[in-house]
Amino acid sequence: MIQKIIEQCLSETPCETEIRFNEPMSEHTTFKVGGPADCWLCPDGEGFASFCINLLNRTHAAGIPVFILGGGANIAVSDKGIRGIVLDMSGWTGESVWKICAQEEELIFKGGTTIDEVADYAAAAGFCGLEFLAGMPGTIGGAVWMNARCYGSEISDVLSWVEIIVREQNEYIIKRIETEQKTGFGYKQSPFQNMDCIILSADFKLKKGEKEKILIEMDKNREDRYEKSHYSFPCAGSAFKNNRDFGKPTGQIIDELGLKGLQIGGAQIAPFHGNIVINTGNAAAADIRALMDEVTAKVKAATGFNLEPEILFVGDWG
Repeated sequence: MIQKIIEQCLSETPCETEIRFNEPMSEHTTFKVGGPADCWLCPDGEGFASFCINLLNRTHAAGIPVFILGGGANIAVSDKGIRGIVLDMSGWTGESVWKICAQEEELIFKGGTTIDEVADYAAAAGFCGLEFLAGMPGTIGGAVWMNARCYGSEISDVLSWVEIIVREQNEYIIKRIETEQKTGFGYKQSPFQNMDCIILSADFKLKKGEKEKILIEMDKNREDRYEKSHYSFPCAGSAFKNNRDFGKPTGQIIDELGLKGLQIGGAQIAPFHGNIVINTGNAAAADIRALMDEVTAKVKAATGFNLEPEILFVGDWG
């Protein structure tokens, strides 16, 4: 059924598309874990939006789930994999297409563009406001969906509008969502988390700045990430959200309870940071989930705080 639908879509809405069946998701996540996707698709360039709309309409009618994959930087895919289709956004980028326009104080990027590319392009064009993204893994679509935040800044601070494919009145359409009022945005929250949608592009209102100062700030952020060993092991960044009601960062709470280094299977609370779970080399997705459940229980017992995972557990968890 899946193969037939894809063939129909490509016939009606041609688009250069890489197709793989039983594709291991460990190849597409920063955690390097995850079982096979029934089907993995990566459309590329011209015809992308039309193909996706056709695909979503047909799979919805057939009851076939579609998972939208960005950079795989904030997820843990089940060892059993993902049923249905994984639609990989990484083809919706590339030097020839990822820059849509550059106006006086406005840059627009396609959703599959890597976050680091976005920061680099803005700096090269002399725009400030995206320095906090330097060195962050993932795609800009995922960052918008998550309202990515670090170093005191978040995506919604500079976001003007977002173009999405969304289901309305029984069909998928392209729609622009104005975001300057920040309606529906919060800490690690965006209105897109409550929509059946694909983020096609995002417009950022930025300010002209001194390129040298912008690059210095970006280098400082990248160096900070390296010093904190964010790239030393496969991981997904912060495992749990911070909560101001706790009075201190989640990583500090976990550290003070002596939980750094706690390990289940190949998953470990990083010895260098209490709020990072790492894959020491042979972790299963089940190890990661069990470890986070264990930490959640220990923190609850010791402090009464309920930790909220920042990592998304996706796929077939039974």
